[in-house]
Amino acid sequence: MEKKTETVRCAIYCRKSVEKGLDMEFNSLDAQREAAEAYIASQKINGWVCLPEHYDDGGFSGGNMNRPALKQLLLDAEAGKFDLIVVYKIDRLSRSLCDFAELNKMFDKWGVAFVSVTQEINTNTSTGRMMLNILMTFAQFEREMSAMRVKDKMSATRKKGKWVGGSVPIGYKVVDKKLVIDEERAPIVKRIFRRYLEIQSPKQIAWELNADGITTLQGKQWDTPHLYRIINNCTYAGNVFYDGQTWKGEHQAIIDMETWEMAQSFLKNNAPVRDNSRRQASIAPLKGILRCGHCNSSMVPVKSRRWGREYHYYHCSRDMKRSLSICPVKQISAGEIEKMVIDRLKEILASPEILIAVARQTGMRANEIGTMFSKEFWEEITPGETQRLMQILLEQVTVNEDGVVMEIRTAGIESVTEAYNDQQNS
Repeated sequence: MEKKTETVRCAIYCRKSVEKGLDMEFNSLDAQREAAEAYIASQKINGWVCLPEHYDDGGFSGGNMNRPALKQLLLDAEAGKFDLIVVYKIDRLSRSLCDFAELNKMFDKWGVAFVSVTQEINTNTSTGRMMLNILMTFAQFEREMSAMRVKDKMSATRKKGKWVGGSVPIGYKVVDKKLVIDEERAPIVKRIFRRYLEIQSPKQIAWELNADGITTLQGKQWDTPHLYRIINNCTYAGNVFYDGQTWKGEHQAIIDMETWEMAQSFLKNNAPVRDNSRRQASIAPLKGILRCGHCNSSMVPVKSRRWGREYHYYHCSRDMKRSLSICPVKQISAGEIEKMVIDRLKEILASPEILIAVARQTGMRANEIGTMFSKEFWEEITPGETQRLMQILLEQVTVNEDGVVMEIRTAGIESVTEAYNDQQNS
């Protein structure tokens, strides 16, 4: 009597990193599925049956586990809807060794095997499992080396004096990804430096600019902190600041070196204000970005000392001016809000929906952005670089009684990603 072959239910998973070409009548996802279906058909004698469900992720990086079709695949695997997952190549599921190890644990737990069509890997066999581990180790090594190159090239780019994105300083504009002098607003910068050398009073200079109807780039009135930031900005002397050192920039200076050095000398002599401003600039990456949602005012960095220790906060500027505090937000620990913001920023930049939306606005590819802001990238960059990225990527962060609302700068994402691509091609 002929022995009946046990049915093996097969689910096919397909992934394509970029959206380009998905609208074609026969695209990469179709090709992957066709190859997988043919492979399953060749195993008909072993009872393999192809399920009709499609698990397709188009426009998602292999380093991103937050993919809709992958999530559905895992849910169905846990529910016992199939016995075997078939992919064209193992990197269609994941390019991360750690992520794939977690997937393998779940597959083993649910009794689901895994087969790669082009690499002859079948986790039902010991040989297949060994080959899988070898290939994933090399894939992880390649990914780590890529992250290392990104970091090194970002550093090299800055040291060459190139502008890598972020808020464009008043007096400049961006042409072909480079800073060039804005002839209309450069005179404002020259006036600020000239007057500072004459009176050394940013408060008076702010009053004069406001009285003449001259506004900031955001159309707001001038204040003392804003003017200190301009006078401290070495960009105006034709330089760039990176990793505690000043490098010669490729852009043209607005302020001559003699004026710059004299202004810095005055700032240095103004010890109480200068030291506090410089200290806050180095520890307050959300300065100028963080706002109180209740009072609709900026939250400024402040510090206090208790029991021999120094504590840093962001305090509602409007509440500070009141004799009686009525702001429910009032102040928040600098370390707490900065960690909350950077963690949320990482989540946002790992979200497929956000990446696709940004890609549509900028014309870039979602997988490029996802690769740029991968988990390995955040782990490799220094705290100083993280603070710099917060300034580039965040438009505004609003603190309310019940949470935090973040506004991302699409142009910031674009500039950082383009800088990375330029470095890759250099």
